[in-house]
Amino acid sequence: MGFSIGIVGKPSCGKTSFTNAACMTDFKVGSYPFTTIDANVGVAHVRSKCVCEDFDVQDNPQNSLCIEGTRLIPVKLIDVAGLVPGAHEGRGMGNQFLDDLSQADVLIHIVDASGSLDSEGQEIDAGSYDPVNDVEFLETEITQWMLGIVTKDWKRITSKARAEGAKLEELLLKKLSGLQVTRGHILKSIRETGLSAQEAYKWSEEDILEFVRQLRLISKPIIIAANKIDKRGAEENLQRLREAYPNQMVVPVSALAEKILRDLEKKAILSYIPGDEDFDILESDKLTPGEIAPLEKIRSEILQKFGGTGVQNILNKAVFDFLNMISVYPVHDANSLTDSDGNILPDVYLVPEGTTAKQFAGVIHSDLEESFLHAIDARTKMRISEKHNLKDRDVIKIVSTKGSK
Repeated sequence: MGFSIGIVGKPSCGKTSFTNAACMTDFKVGSYPFTTIDANVGVAHVRSKCVCEDFDVQDNPQNSLCIEGTRLIPVKLIDVAGLVPGAHEGRGMGNQFLDDLSQADVLIHIVDASGSLDSEGQEIDAGSYDPVNDVEFLETEITQWMLGIVTKDWKRITSKARAEGAKLEELLLKKLSGLQVTRGHILKSIRETGLSAQEAYKWSEEDILEFVRQLRLISKPIIIAANKIDKRGAEENLQRLREAYPNQMVVPVSALAEKILRDLEKKAILSYIPGDEDFDILESDKLTPGEIAPLEKIRSEILQKFGGTGVQNILNKAVFDFLNMISVYPVHDANSLTDSDGNILPDVYLVPEGTTAKQFAGVIHSDLEESFLHAIDARTKMRISEKHNLKDRDVIKIVSTKGSK
């Protein structure tokens, strides 16, 4: 897992409940601010159609799961401390929040869609707070945090670029690489703003701010999770969020419903695959009428109404739509689709779209990339070169001077 998804939001909005539902963990949850002090790190899964059905084989996954033809692929989640206004100046757990945030490649902003928490995460009457405010303040805090990093030594950096001919993106990269910011992010941000890197010494404060806004949008993309979607007033707030942020993705979510379904599935009382729009009760005799009624409510008012609880949906969107990842299956034998131990379709890796066969070899092991000869497409049995761009759900054998994978 070479990338991370950050779970962010104000205190008590449901970040840890979301993480527990997604990762099947039991991190501490509370109805008071800063229940999460240290970042909670867990492993969730994204779902993809497994290639086992394409080849009509019974697979034996090792680094992932396959349930009825759905491959569940692990991803890293970081549930960071709650953010309050003024975090970039150190308010609340601000400094720690921002340190944890730097590790994330994409952010899921958990918003209390019921409007029952104020800006500090304190409980108030349901519907009395506008969750649109949460999005504005969180994005402002992250932008201001990044702005502080960029503007520190700004005159020295731009003077060096002007006097020595050093490239602005290289100088900024040294400051920002710890935030998972890449050279590509910086160059794209400069292009989007229409600013001149060669004349950065002339940039006004507003120019710098606009550059940082673009950099935040590109390097820390945010998806909004309208959590507690089954609560009174939440649907109206969902619509308001979508109207206020038409260029951002807003997904209805019920972390609590997802956790309930997964807990019962783990006990074999339900048959439920994360992300499904329905479930089957397998052991109804183990449930009381008082327990069945809430399940039926989850089925009708969340799953059927919104196409799922939203937890799996938003994870998939983060990985496949925002990070543009594809799934690739390496095998040792392109005919039997096995590894060296005989496991069929044992592993699957998530890599960025545009990854070449040789680059993928390096994902498996650095030695394989250094000794790469060629790869073989298990579907066509054709040899593919080191510069061949892999596609989603490719199954390939890596051939190297040190053997094959």
